[in-house]
Amino acid sequence: MHVSFDPWSPAFVADPYPAYAALRATGRAHYFEPTRQWLVPHHADVSALLRDRRLGRTYLHRFGHEEFGVAAPPAEHEPFHTLNGHGILDLEAQDHTRIRRLVAKAFTPRRVEELAPTVERLAAGLVDDLVAAGGGDLLGAVAEPLPVAVIAEMLGVPEADRRLLRPWSAAICAMFELNPPEETARAAVRASVEFSAYLRELIAARRSDPGADLVSGLIAAHDDEDRLSEQEIVSTCVLLLNAGHEATVNATVNSWRVLFEHPAQLESLRADRALLPTAVEELLRYDTPAPMFTRWVLDDVEIGGTLIPRGAQVALLLASANRDPERFTDPDRLDLSRQDNPHISFGAGIHYCLGAPLARVELAASFRELLRKAPRMRLVAEPEWKPGYVMRGLGGLEVEI
Repeated sequence: MHVSFDPWSPAFVADPYPAYAALRATGRAHYFEPTRQWLVPHHADVSALLRDRRLGRTYLHRFGHEEFGVAAPPAEHEPFHTLNGHGILDLEAQDHTRIRRLVAKAFTPRRVEELAPTVERLAAGLVDDLVAAGGGDLLGAVAEPLPVAVIAEMLGVPEADRRLLRPWSAAICAMFELNPPEETARAAVRASVEFSAYLRELIAARRSDPGADLVSGLIAAHDDEDRLSEQEIVSTCVLLLNAGHEATVNATVNSWRVLFEHPAQLESLRADRALLPTAVEELLRYDTPAPMFTRWVLDDVEIGGTLIPRGAQVALLLASANRDPERFTDPDRLDLSRQDNPHISFGAGIHYCLGAPLARVELAASFRELLRKAPRMRLVAEPEWKPGYVMRGLGGLEVEI
């Protein structure tokens, strides 16, 4: 095992790419004792394993905790696991297929298309405020409020309540970090209880008075008399906020940090905003906002001659896969016009990110507004990374207009 992979080290979080290169050079699967996970760094393997039904986000559709050799979570964590366990990200087989099909009836490409003007209006307002202030923290001023406002508009959350969403989301997502402490679990449980209670009230209000929002759509979605349960609607709403929000916030500020570090590429984008679609994809590849996804091994798999037994957990290193020279030409070079770009930042297979089209709309909207209204925006202080590797992002990004 290569010592440089250290997800708790600030230096590693700031620049994990040399460690990924070392992992790729020394094998296809590495056992990492601190988290008891098998690290998988190559694009071909990560891409294949994301689609491999011998692996799963959960094992509970086939095995009990004891039978699978994994300790059951403490009873006091139950609200978090109930909330998390009924969302499509953590379901497999029939439950996943059924819920994703019903959610897709409400969360359609057309709905995302209809949302685009709203996203652009919200992005324009936030950028106008930043420009009027002469600059500030891009994270707090634009990157964070935009996806929260978009999800809130989608769900029909009243404006006065939107301030509640971000802290709930942050507390719940902290549980996805590696080996989270008990204090993190307590905060996540509290947020799960509060957020669930809030959404149950919202669902009750929409049942009696449906609107054009996504909650009303999820209530109405049905298929041969099959409907989403209230718990499934609650879990879906939380997942849309958490998955769409945490990753999009990090993608925005991480991408601007990368652009400031590559002034020639930034100038090319400022000179030709038609580059924006390929630029968004390249920035998602170059500095992947969710660098790692885990899977349980449901049936033995072999990776490069190494047998990974049932009951093990694999850590699929998406960020390493996105820099694999076997798949990308000159992968450590930022090229905003890159055409051949099969990055896997949104995952693959049945768990491919449902919100990917919306994330692309949000990123393009905020970039377009900033390039247009703040063409000379520059960094004024070296940003610091937040502790945490699974949701890898900056603590802030101070800019001047």
